Amino acid sequence: MSEHISKQFDAELEEIRSQVMGMAGLVEEQVRQSMQALASGDMGTINHVLEEENRVNEMHVLLDDMCIHMIARRQPAASDLRMVMTVIKAVEDLERIGDKATRICKRAKNIYEAGRLQVPRFNELNHIAEHALDMLSRALDAFARMDAVTATDVKRADERLDDEYRALQRQLITVMMEDPRAITITLEIQWIAKAIERIGDLAVSIAEQVIYLVKGQDVRHKNQEEVDRVALS
Repeated sequence: MSEHISKQFDAELEEIRSQVMGMAGLVEEQVRQSMQALASGDMGTINHVLEEENRVNEMHVLLDDMCIHMIARRQPAASDLRMVMTVIKAVEDLERIGDKATRICKRAKNIYEAGRLQVPRFNELNHIAEHALDMLSRALDAFARMDAVTATDVKRADERLDDEYRALQRQLITVMMEDPRAITITLEIQWIAKAIERIGDLAVSIAEQVIYLVKGQDVRHKNQEEVDRVALS
């Protein structure tokens, strides 16, 4: 009987992991499409991303419900409990990343409905988005493979993202000073840049949860040296 219960538990855990990766793939695609929409102004892509928000929200609720029922029925302990808690936190971060993609599309819609044909500093903005997406992809890969070392690389990459974000903010301020007519669209770009920077932060949050899952130590608020030490221990 205990072996049967154990197999059921493992199957439920694997189903939860599979659902998380499905949600992660959907959210990653939302972010990619939101940047494509900003580049092209394609309203079909914009509306598609906005509609996908409902699917992401539904998956968030579903996974929360699955985790709560697993805790109530199975009473997991040790590493199994860490897995369930990691999933609960990770899907919340994924849902928030989906919200950022939606925000990017809403700003893109504002820009193109106002008749703007060019986006100031788009190349720099897109570069930051690619960096944030790479961080997210590596964080999700670390979760899938339970790889604490890859997760530390994500946290390390956040410093570079922050530097690039601050540099872009300075450039956008210069654009507004040189051409007051560009203030409105430049403010939209600043909001988009902030959303992208937050996607990087949320990728770091997922990576930190992976380290907690694998090593059993909470590395939030620890510096990079401390995080490396935990991951390599």
